[in-house]
Amino acid sequence: MFMAILLFIVAGLAEIGGGYLVWLWLRESRPLWYGITGAVILIAYGIIPTIQKFPSFGRVYAAYGGVFIVLAVLWGWLVDKKTPDMYDWIGAAICVVGVSVILWAPRS
Repeated sequence: MFMAILLFIVAGLAEIGGGYLVWLWLRESRPLWYGITGAVILIAYGIIPTIQKFPSFGRVYAAYGGVFIVLAVLWGWLVDKKTPDMYDWIGAAICVVGVSVILWAPRS
């Protein structure tokens, strides 16, 4: 379970970090290498979830979506300096519950 959670976090950081570098390049006129680096990181993001041991692509990506939401809230707080409000935290907590149900609910 630790490895699954770690891979979700690494994938999320790759997607957010890569997207952020592309954002900086296109929206804030940073040098081209920001965009190229962001694109390479986004390619890595596409590969990282395939390392997961779960057999279903749809389940992995559905669960990853919940993890991404939590990481995006934290990224906004730590990088963009936008303090999450109570509803951000409630929404993130609901996502964590949803991820847990998707991945670890007992199935026959």
